[in-house]
Amino acid sequence: MNERILLIDDEPNIKLLLAKILGLEGFKVDTAENATEGRSKLEKNSYAILITDVKLPDANGVSLVKSVKTKFPGIEIIVITAYGNIQDGVNAMKNGAFDYIVKGGDGSDVILSVKNALEKISIQKRPGTLKNGANGGALNINIITKSPLVLQAIEHAKKVAVTDSTVLLSGETGTGKELFAHLIHTTSARKEMPFVAINCSAIPKDLQESELFGYVRGAFTGAIKDKKGFFEEAAGGTLFLDEVGDMSLETQAKLLRFLETNKFNKVGDTKEIDLDIRIISATNKDLEKEIDEECYRKDLFYRLNSFTISLPPLRERKEDIEDLAYYFLKNSSKLKKNVNKIAADFIDKLKSYEWPGNIRELKNVIERAMILTDSDTLTINLLPEEYFENHTDFELDKDVTLDKLEKEYILKVYNETNKNKTLTAKKLGIGAATLYRKLKEYGIE
Repeated sequence: MNERILLIDDEPNIKLLLAKILGLEGFKVDTAENATEGRSKLEKNSYAILITDVKLPDANGVSLVKSVKTKFPGIEIIVITAYGNIQDGVNAMKNGAFDYIVKGGDGSDVILSVKNALEKISIQKRPGTLKNGANGGALNINIITKSPLVLQAIEHAKKVAVTDSTVLLSGETGTGKELFAHLIHTTSARKEMPFVAINCSAIPKDLQESELFGYVRGAFTGAIKDKKGFFEEAAGGTLFLDEVGDMSLETQAKLLRFLETNKFNKVGDTKEIDLDIRIISATNKDLEKEIDEECYRKDLFYRLNSFTISLPPLRERKEDIEDLAYYFLKNSSKLKKNVNKIAADFIDKLKSYEWPGNIRELKNVIERAMILTDSDTLTINLLPEEYFENHTDFELDKDVTLDKLEKEYILKVYNETNKNKTLTAKKLGIGAATLYRKLKEYGIE
């Protein structure tokens, strides 16, 4: 995937700082100091993302968004400014900008926005390409487990697959919810049809309706032609809505109507579209708590919740850790390392860890150790230092809740990293968007 970024800013220090921060995150960054130079580079090179200041020597960044999106509709644009202006932000989004950010801080807000924009680009390219049977062969769903909890979840997935019931997959980040959605799809009668996976949290809430349901030309500024939404891309198959708890209330209402009638309207269109797809959703949130806080519709929750499969966190299935570690070891051919053994004390340390990032974090730890080792064996000295720390040193009492433990743990790591959000998210093994949401819940801006 193209991860090349063009940064337009006439302030040398800001431009240098942002380019360096983004470079450290692994992105290739080109820079320009005005709109004219920026347009020239856009003509000559292919970019996934454009980051532009509002105040440029020869143009206004908000107006630039419209002209760039007209000529290069596939590029995502992030507008940055030293002085936030609500109307500028509204106009930028109307013109087709992905995000509007006020400069300042450590750049983590820009990094988060860039990663979300890339996720949006990724999911836009995904529909129609992930098919089974005659269009590419059946997917090999490999769920490695000895855990009775996971074996039961697999059995439930296979039983519900033969029906057309809506399924809700619940579990923490990194527990394998998308893998289970694939399992249900490939075991169903729809296995020859498209499987489309969407991460709702990666789509800005004001764009969710148009991205999911599509729009017609002229529906809003920047809608220069009709566009299919993800629902239409999944026609006849399965639509997987990940992080469904991050869906806007407006989109929730439209999803509810579809679940009740199998019909929807594109944005800006009065014509109804009748569609046959199966909805599988997933969340790491407590949706009943979201209902109590009036962030989620109760009627939609009951529609999505017709059949729920709960996936346990890795700390509750530690009997699987060794097998999973060896699986990731054997399936990391992209690292080009001849590593085939894991030391016993390495495995013991993995089993004693609490895994806030679950299976995804375990995969990252194994890959990191493989990169660092110079032998054919993963040894305990290759583990990050946090795996040797005691993360259970906060007070426990009879009234302790899981939410309280999670909050104390997240804040502990946040303070240990000197409130570096990017590093905190990495250490916790969670996405930056999830960390931002958690910190907001805790009243930390």
